[in-house]
Amino acid sequence: MKLRTLPVALLCLLAICLYAQDNKPAPEKKKTRVDLLYADEARADKKLRPDVQVLIGSVQLRHDSMYMYCDSALIYETSNSVEAFNNVRMEQGDTLFIYGDYLYYDGMSQLAMLRGNVRMINRNTTLTTDSLNYDRVFNLGYYFEGGTLTDEQNVLTSIWGEYSPSTKLAVFNHEVELENPKFTLYSDTLKYSTETKIANILGPSNIISEQNHIYSERGIYNTTTEQAELLDRSVLTNEGKKLTGDSLYYDRQKGYGEAFVNVRMNDSINRNMLTGDYCFYNELTGDALATQRAVAIDYSQGDSLFMHADTLRLLTYHIDTDSVYRELRAYHKVRAYRTDVQAVCDSLVYNSKDSCMSMYTDPIMWHGEQQLLGEEIKVYMNDSTIDWAHIINQALTIERIDSLHYNQASGKEMKAFFKDGEMYQVEVDGNVRVIFHPVEESDSTLMGLNYMEGPFLRMFIKERRMEKAVFTGKTNGTFYPLDQVPADKYKLAVFVWLEYIRPVSKADIFQWRGKKAGEQLRKSDRKPVTSPMNMHIRRN
Repeated sequence: MKLRTLPVALLCLLAICLYAQDNKPAPEKKKTRVDLLYADEARADKKLRPDVQVLIGSVQLRHDSMYMYCDSALIYETSNSVEAFNNVRMEQGDTLFIYGDYLYYDGMSQLAMLRGNVRMINRNTTLTTDSLNYDRVFNLGYYFEGGTLTDEQNVLTSIWGEYSPSTKLAVFNHEVELENPKFTLYSDTLKYSTETKIANILGPSNIISEQNHIYSERGIYNTTTEQAELLDRSVLTNEGKKLTGDSLYYDRQKGYGEAFVNVRMNDSINRNMLTGDYCFYNELTGDALATQRAVAIDYSQGDSLFMHADTLRLLTYHIDTDSVYRELRAYHKVRAYRTDVQAVCDSLVYNSKDSCMSMYTDPIMWHGEQQLLGEEIKVYMNDSTIDWAHIINQALTIERIDSLHYNQASGKEMKAFFKDGEMYQVEVDGNVRVIFHPVEESDSTLMGLNYMEGPFLRMFIKERRMEKAVFTGKTNGTFYPLDQVPADKYKLAVFVWLEYIRPVSKADIFQWRGKKAGEQLRKSDRKPVTSPMNMHIRRN
């Protein structure tokens, strides 16, 4: 039993220590008397009210360093307290002045209670209210029926509030409003320094300006520099763009925000989103950047496209003009997934000006059982759906029929055309080589293998399957019955099936898988592609 009571005793001791720390004794109260310095007339009735002095006209009183002035007053000698009436004024040094219509001052507790048209002035700070209590021991004034605090920059109002002239700190509760020429802050609980002009957000708050809207439940906002450090999933909204993060830094004057950990930057107008553990957004230039598990999401269509890269960058050109357009640049280990199309490359650029997405360095695309690859792939969009794709140099398309049979076409370049998101035609140009498996119309069984060579090929796709192929120009070819196909004729020399690289879900875009040895593209003497890594970043 003694062993069980020991932890309880320790907990009690800890609680007593914490209580002692949080409840430090108040400064020792002085027991001095409230002194009368001057009055035009003084009266006393020792029989009816022996402890009361009635003072009339130009009354002047003092308690320690506090001076009090009024038109008339009652001094209660036993309780060492004062009631003051009309044109009440309290002065302490040359920095604190308090005005009101009525004052009750308790000299024992040093608590002043002022009522009616109350003003507390401390240098450049003015607190106005109808009811104010001022505690001289703690040098703290507080109101509870609504009040306003004004300094050189801001006007703050609330139902309840307190202000300390010594620390220059104010605390506000219930229907708090901070009015600044450039913005308005609405809050439930706010701490504010009249010296630093920093607002400490302690509850649900909204900061609204003409340019943007900030929501936060915890953080600080410097009303002079207009810089904010916000926590707890704060949100910055600007013209349909919403930036959210576990923590957020915002500089209103420079017009940029940074978000950290579990970040989402959502564009509800263009219906796309950037996510990651770090995101940067400049509302003046329209530029954005995301890194650390960065993902770009396009949800403008029914099926969302998810694209991951080490770094995602959004650039805006000619902002605030009719010629505005944007570029999305993805750097290194790009993987994209949508249920109908997937892609992998090292770097990528999407330009909204011509709705073209350019893929660089070993780009690969998949559409159903179709695989397309080359040195560079350009995908042209129409309302966020693929219109056509251009595969440049060492172009190769493969359609998987089963684990052994593949329709294949290679050439110098290739164009694939889409309708309603489905590939329906492919054109191959330059040194075209084709392996095609014709099928029986009745039961779709394979008839054999057709190997052909020629300058130009047009293939027709139906229901994601190659239906027929038509050559233009001089053509050479050989047809092999299915049971007579030589083992080395099943695949072109450049054949490579990269299913193991293909993203299979939106979660799989984070799992980078490079090509196996021997499956890289051959080196060519083609002029190097201008990749986004060496593009000059223009500024408006």
